[in-house]
Amino acid sequence: MSSPTAPAEGGTRSGEVADGSGDERGRLAGALYWVRVGTYTLASLLALSLLMVGTVAVIAEVKGTWHWAIHLESTISYMGILMGGLLALLVPLLLVSLSARVVYDV
Repeated sequence: MSSPTAPAEGGTRSGEVADGSGDERGRLAGALYWVRVGTYTLASLLALSLLMVGTVAVIAEVKGTWHWAIHLESTISYMGILMGGLLALLVPLLLVSLSARVVYDV
């Protein structure tokens, strides 16, 4: 009888698979973990930028001055550029993450 930490007769520990596919699947799962982290981070930045534009819009509406209208216009302009860049990164990451869930079931 062997101990649980000692290698079994086939050279593997109990509960381990002898072929190399487990290692590849582990690397794939690790890589997809970081894809999901990137996706969630970019989605959070997108939500925060929309929240910021909405906040400036509410302040501009309440104040009603030309000064805050200029702030709103510039905020929308800069956030439009930022959101375009975020979406350019977010859409491919989301597609990779979703397709990996379907194909590899990770």
